[in-house]
Amino acid sequence: MSAVREVLTRAAATLTEAGVASPDFDAAELLAFVLGTTRSMLIVSPPELDGDRLAAYDDLVRRRAEREPLQHLTGVAAFRHVELAVGPGVFVPRPETELLAGWAIEQAQQVISTGSTDGVVVVDLCTGSGAIARAVADEVPEARVHAVELDESAHGWAERNLAGTGVELRHGDMATAYDDLAGTVDVVVCNPPYIPLEAWESVAPEARDHDPHLALFSGDDGLVAMRVLEQRAALLLREGGVVGAEHADVQGESAPAVFAATGRWHEIRDHVDLAGRARFVTARLAR
Repeated sequence: MSAVREVLTRAAATLTEAGVASPDFDAAELLAFVLGTTRSMLIVSPPELDGDRLAAYDDLVRRRAEREPLQHLTGVAAFRHVELAVGPGVFVPRPETELLAGWAIEQAQQVISTGSTDGVVVVDLCTGSGAIARAVADEVPEARVHAVELDESAHGWAERNLAGTGVELRHGDMATAYDDLAGTVDVVVCNPPYIPLEAWESVAPEARDHDPHLALFSGDDGLVAMRVLEQRAALLLREGGVVGAEHADVQGESAPAVFAATGRWHEIRDHVDLAGRARFVTARLAR
């Protein structure tokens, strides 16, 4: 067994014992980060491991075993076709959210395909790191993309990730954001906080101990932010505009019910992720 394989095997065992969900992947990702290469090249062309690099790697593995997020250790998070800077003070974008971003991108592209003379306007509420807004701007460059974030630290990360993209970023509350765009928006997209306060103990340590609580918890039933989103989307969207929002996998009925209860929406639909779990709700403004 090569030195690299031995190091990876030992690190993966440490991470497994610590309860890390993807020990082999994380062990390889951290070693590639330390060595300035890729996971695949670790095996194809194993680099030399000197004492300093091995010590740096061992320190990162220790921190990951203490459940510090992998993306905080490397400083980056991949999201669809873009790479985001992340770290303490911002919610790390999850792979599941790429599906919601993909939906928003498809909706924006559909508006463009109709030949609308006004173009397409997309608003990303609770943008966090700027992940969804950045993905939409990247894949639909014709879109006019707006994003808002309340948390000061997260807003700083969004500024960094959205610089030079053309996205118009604001620092503020989604409940009052974009009065100036009322009735003109084609797509509203949001990854709001949706964890019930009572579910504190069930949240993975990576999120509970490192993500901003403002981005995680949303009242006793986890739907406080969803109700605010419903109201704001109704104000912002043009007639026939669409809204999409991520939710917890146990909210596959309760999240759509927030929209159904108001009578303002039709085509209310819930969508599952690649594991078949309820993941995000979409609706079209009916007024």
